[in-house]
Amino acid sequence: MTHAQQMIEAHPAEPAVDAGILNRCIEACYDCAQSCTACADACLGEEDVQMLTRCIRLNLDCADVCATTGNVLSREVEFDPALAKAIVQACVAACSVCRDECERHAEHLEHCRVCADSCRACEQACNEMLRSLAA
Repeated sequence: MTHAQQMIEAHPAEPAVDAGILNRCIEACYDCAQSCTACADACLGEEDVQMLTRCIRLNLDCADVCATTGNVLSREVEFDPALAKAIVQACVAACSVCRDECERHAEHLEHCRVCADSCRACEQACNEMLRSLAA
């Protein structure tokens, strides 16, 4: 059991969406934020940093959006579905752009392959959350 799941279960307010979907989305967001931060750092260690400028920028943007999304979704008191939907949509967009850029480098940079996988998983979890919010 993850800490996010434990906190969802321990919270006095009932989750506004399915607890399993909420947990998966929060965990995927935080995992992606960490992967993107680490990928940006690894890119800075590569010989041709100039070639990776866009990747670094998108990694850092995606990390910030994912962390913020995880934070917003972790707050259940007075949950605002419209705000949740907007932030989750932004997370899907950030993950999509970052994934595409990392996939351009994934063949020769393992950290970009790992990051692209993490972005894809976060996109999927966020899309599942969006479907749950629409229900």
